[in-house]
Amino acid sequence: MANLTKEQIIEAVKGMTVMELNELVKALEETFGVSASAPMMMAAPAAAAAGGETAEKEEKSEFDIYIKNPGAQKIEVIKRVREITSLGLKEAKDAVEDASKPIKTAVPKEEAQAIKKKLEEAGAQVELK
Repeated sequence: MANLTKEQIIEAVKGMTVMELNELVKALEETFGVSASAPMMMAAPAAAAAGGETAEKEEKSEFDIYIKNPGAQKIEVIKRVREITSLGLKEAKDAVEDASKPIKTAVPKEEAQAIKKKLEEAGAQVELK
């Protein structure tokens, strides 16, 4: 096996297309048994009753994005979900059809609003929780 430096690997990755990078990531996931998706954040324990009122007044900074109804242009919504999440076609279709599961979790407020707008432009009914 050739001994490549980190710099040589980085240069090789720079020259790859998006499709080639996608295939590389999938191969690495399979080879090492890992996932390249962002880790899920664990919810903080509930605050005590006295502090509970303060927590309710604080503005929420991260949201989960749910598609409540894909609307009449379901194919366009699936395309947008694929752009946003990098899911495969089948996974994106399943995500659009299953309103009980979020398509993306723990998204910062500004990004969540932008994603919601993008999906609504495609005809979907979107809810941020």
